[in-house]
Amino acid sequence: MVGLIIASVPGRTQDDHAKKVDIVSVTGCLREQGSNNWVVVAATDPIVSSANAPLKSEVPTTAVTGKNQFKLIGVGEFNLPNYRNQTVVIKGLHIKAAPVDRLNITSITTAVTFCAESAPK
Repeated sequence: MVGLIIASVPGRTQDDHAKKVDIVSVTGCLREQGSNNWVVVAATDPIVSSANAPLKSEVPTTAVTGKNQFKLIGVGEFNLPNYRNQTVVIKGLHIKAAPVDRLNITSITTAVTFCAESAPK
């Protein structure tokens, strides 16, 4: 018979043990890599946010570049070809994974209708 031992850590509740998935906002260049494989490249660091579309003050007016890449999931509700090769603000659930973190999209907004030159195609 195999038993399961659960250790109790003082000051922690059962909910603390569950992995928390934050809703974040990132800005980067939307690219399609293969058929219906969407990624945001040259993306900024994720910032904890709400699931709602960004406020006008949260949308940059110039193309930005960062060092991150995110694979987009839950894309069926969004017409991503309309945003292809644009600098976008994407909000979604941040799922940390290897080799690339994923974002389960809750909103997408065009910041600039082009990407910065340094973004890989």
